[in-house]
Amino acid sequence: MSFTPVPFWKKIPFLRLLLPLIAGILSQWELQFGSTILILVIVFCTCFVLFFPRFSIFFRYRTSYLNGSIIVILFVSLGAFLTRKQDIRHQDRWFKNLQKPTDAIILTLDEPLVEKPRSMKAKCHISSLLRDGNIIPVVGTALAYFSKDSCPPALGYGSRIIIKKPLQLIRNSGNPGGFDYSRYSLFQGTLHQVFLASHDYVLLQGKRESFPDKMLFDIRKWVLTCLRRSIKGEKELGLAEALLIGYKDDLDKTLVQSYTNTGVVHIVAISGLHLGLIYGLLVALFRPFNRKRIVTWLRPLVIISGLWLFSLLAGGQPSVLRSAVMFTCIVAGESIDRRGSIYNTLAVSAFILLCINPFWLWDVGFQLSYAAVLSIIIFMKPVYHLLTIENKLLDQFWKLNAVTLSAQILTIPLCIYHFHQFPNYFLLTNFAAVPLSSAVLIGELLICCISAVPVLAVFCGKIVQWMIWIMNSYIERIEDLPYSVWTGLQVSLPQAVCMSASIIFFATWLIQRSRAVARVWIVSSFVFFVLRDASLTAASLQKKIVIYNIPQKRAIDLVLGNQCHYIGDSSVLSDGFSSRFHLDPARILLRADPAPAMNSVYVSRNCISFGDFHILLLDGSTLFSIAGKRPAVDLVIVSGKAKISIPALLTSFSIRRLVFDSSVPAWRLKTLQHDCDSLGVSNYDVSAKGAFVMSLQ
Repeated sequence: MSFTPVPFWKKIPFLRLLLPLIAGILSQWELQFGSTILILVIVFCTCFVLFFPRFSIFFRYRTSYLNGSIIVILFVSLGAFLTRKQDIRHQDRWFKNLQKPTDAIILTLDEPLVEKPRSMKAKCHISSLLRDGNIIPVVGTALAYFSKDSCPPALGYGSRIIIKKPLQLIRNSGNPGGFDYSRYSLFQGTLHQVFLASHDYVLLQGKRESFPDKMLFDIRKWVLTCLRRSIKGEKELGLAEALLIGYKDDLDKTLVQSYTNTGVVHIVAISGLHLGLIYGLLVALFRPFNRKRIVTWLRPLVIISGLWLFSLLAGGQPSVLRSAVMFTCIVAGESIDRRGSIYNTLAVSAFILLCINPFWLWDVGFQLSYAAVLSIIIFMKPVYHLLTIENKLLDQFWKLNAVTLSAQILTIPLCIYHFHQFPNYFLLTNFAAVPLSSAVLIGELLICCISAVPVLAVFCGKIVQWMIWIMNSYIERIEDLPYSVWTGLQVSLPQAVCMSASIIFFATWLIQRSRAVARVWIVSSFVFFVLRDASLTAASLQKKIVIYNIPQKRAIDLVLGNQCHYIGDSSVLSDGFSSRFHLDPARILLRADPAPAMNSVYVSRNCISFGDFHILLLDGSTLFSIAGKRPAVDLVIVSGKAKISIPALLTSFSIRRLVFDSSVPAWRLKTLQHDCDSLGVSNYDVSAKGAFVMSLQ
């Protein structure tokens, strides 16, 4: 008697619900549907699905496709509705929808103050508006920056202040390829910020503290105290704090870059790696008792409790809570149905998380966590079986490395897409860093457990400090090796999707040897190379000028094909952070490498000829007085405290467009823009509108 195998897609029913939910989230972000139409669609689809079983069997058989289509529409609409609800801009009580210019604002600090180079920062929620003596309850959040020399000691978590200073929108630099901080802040529910001196606010008496939040902050403070008493090295302490609770204020930036370049930055961030270690330890503790009946219900309870206790110990950050939900679903799924599909369990956890916060779909940590877990599930066994090792100790070591190697396979396209680089020696670094970081994490937990005995805690701290020193030294030496990191990689989102599909279907073909799978692999690979070739061809033909938005700096790139020529302040190039944060993302996006000189660029004093395009640079030391015929200038770039008069400039040159870069002071910019507007001169403010990018083709 033969049995027809159950199709794979029927084993993962939640994936068929997750995909429409994701489609709804993406469509709402792009199209912004109204809440009324979404509610009507959800109500209609829900009623249809509920009453469909009451119809006749013949009708249900003939219209089964209709029921499936309605369910898809229902979950697409649900995803769109949840996304709109999560977007604070659409909430009726959002303060910007009710605020008048004369209103005062009451802010409550939601976290302890964090020290920055020039200020103290805290995230606040906007509880109410004050209007003519009346209190109007509102919702909203903002970032508050307090002057360091004027912060009263009483200012901290739960403090309430009154301000009348207008809140400023959080803006992006607008530089090509740069991080979209404005969108990131929106996904956190924060669109505004304010910089406060001592005279800009009034501190109210009493504090508004939430017990759960206060408990998390107290736990965080206690953990930091335990670590700081036991670990003395600055680099080692900073990494220990980040490793256990995600506290990064003491983390050495150079060290973080080393971990990024060698492919082990996931160790620094609290993520699924940490929860996976705790999960593995708890599973190992129960392994000897698996045959006892009491363990069948006690095991999942203890494991889930342990995961959530560690999440609270780590400060309850969103990344660790997401991982806790994912592992909770895995443990619960194993307990309820041991033969259930792990893919379905992952789909359930992702579905729950996206219902809680649809904007997590754009979170890099969310994407990498699921890509890594899925990659381990798909590739771990095939990779492990590549080698057969009889020695048990070496076999366990190879198994750990097989997990590390398999986790990288599906995360490679995401890493290239988001970070534009690939660590060539990631295997070498992960082989050592993953076991060492696991031992360090266990040691840190032990320090917290024995903190009541200072002698033992300090002794354990020295061992942990030594292990971190070894790990840091190893990572830094690997980074110093030639060709340790492949930088400048650029793939678009469609290319990243095609690359991921090609990897998955190629691996599936290796396992199943299916012709249908092979055809899909060939098609996805072909599409990837076509898209790649088209983007490379477009880059080789480009001709652009980019004026960067770097505060108080002049920075310009002239881009021709795959080369760019820099004109501007040399301090931008010498400052590694400015170059890496502002220039490099744009050059990677444009696929342009720096060139000290280009044949098509001719520079004479403050005049630049870029082919047949003419640019005039005006800075604080430039004065022009030209008699006779006015030369034609395609673009005038004003920098610094340029002593110019717009009317006089127009009498000397025939100007098509004028750009004020981000080095022009605000007080000077206001006057110059007023003159331009009154004379009808087209102008662009880089500091307000973001980088100026102009195609010259």
